[in-house]
Amino acid sequence: MFSYYLSLALRGLRRNPILTALVIIAIGVGIGTSMTMLTILRAMSGDPIPQKSTQLFAPQIDNWGPVNGSGPGAARTDDRLPDALTYMDATALMRAHAAKRQAAMYELQLSLIPPDPRQAAFEIPVRATYADFFAMFDVPFRYGGPWSAADDAAHAPRVVITRALNDRLFGGINSLGKTLRLGDEDYTVAGVIADWAATPRFYDLGFDAFGDSEQAFVPFTNSMDYQAAHVGVRVTCGRNVIGSGLQALLHTECVWIQFWVELPTRSDVRHYRQFLLNYTAAQRQSGRFTWPSRIALRDVPQWLTYHHVVNGDVRLLVAVSFGFLAVCLLNAMGLLLVKFLGRSGSLGVRRALGAARGALFAQCLMEAAMIGLGGGLLGLTLTKLGLASSTGLLPETSTALTRLDGADVAIAIALAVGATLLAGLYPTWRAARVPPVQYLKAP
Repeated sequence: MFSYYLSLALRGLRRNPILTALVIIAIGVGIGTSMTMLTILRAMSGDPIPQKSTQLFAPQIDNWGPVNGSGPGAARTDDRLPDALTYMDATALMRAHAAKRQAAMYELQLSLIPPDPRQAAFEIPVRATYADFFAMFDVPFRYGGPWSAADDAAHAPRVVITRALNDRLFGGINSLGKTLRLGDEDYTVAGVIADWAATPRFYDLGFDAFGDSEQAFVPFTNSMDYQAAHVGVRVTCGRNVIGSGLQALLHTECVWIQFWVELPTRSDVRHYRQFLLNYTAAQRQSGRFTWPSRIALRDVPQWLTYHHVVNGDVRLLVAVSFGFLAVCLLNAMGLLLVKFLGRSGSLGVRRALGAARGALFAQCLMEAAMIGLGGGLLGLTLTKLGLASSTGLLPETSTALTRLDGADVAIAIALAVGATLLAGLYPTWRAARVPPVQYLKAP
């Protein structure tokens, strides 16, 4: 019976191709608009590291107090907690080793002198961090691996580069042991990262959460010796900065160091939270803080929500796009009503020959499903065009937002077919109730 209804549906589509095309276009435009915004929303609100996002935490410490936390240059967060750490706090937490893994980090912009003299120097974003960064964030490697904890302690000039940078500098070959000139120092390549990008870049939301990731990684300790003057991150100060230069910055309450820890169990989380409370209590006893201890420990999903990574305007656009889809479905319903009632004669004859109303209902629904499938395919094409232009509409998003994956395709097809069947229920019901007797009278 399925093949029979399918053949009837295909015949019905060919009987009035212009009307059929109009319904498909109405469905396709609605699906394309809504799926473009839904795909962007899903990409922006997705879990960047689902395998361990509830094990990675960003600690926060109130080092400004209630007065400094509300003045000019105060934290942009809702609870007025600084969203980064001072150099003093970050290095103290690193020395404590209170978590399974921990990494302080910040971003630099460094000039790179390629080993090939025929290539001109260029600037790249570089992340200064600790060796634990790579294991903590499950960073895959194509060649080699991260530098060691001993390299961190020795302030060794090691560098890990991305596959794209390795392709650009060395033609994609194994570059372990080769030397790069970054800023004011020569670095030895310890590893080459395979294709990897955390979207959104949860571990540093300072500039663009959906922008390009860094192309090289160097030890934090080495960077502080040679490269910290090139720091490229937002530095926020809750108190007046006294003095100038790097050394003055290191001893102020300015926050500019991102800090992440890995805490695999709930017990680990409780112990680390207590450790932070004990640490801030010690700072109060030393006279550095004169206000009650206030700390926070948020995992990756909580951190993204806390920073409002998904813009409210994007959610509003999604709601508007689905409202537009509803309007398109109403238009499609009217066109389907005209299409099905226009075939009242043939449907009435089938009914007079013994076809049950359920058979006519199934025939018309099959035709609606075929139209929905065509609308879904058209909608996917329009979605690809919409995503291709999304970088112009949303300049802060990355190219990762302009790709459709298998789940997006499945959602688009299911939404198109389901919505068309829903829109076709009333026209189908009307067509199935056509009284056959009036079509059997002689003219």
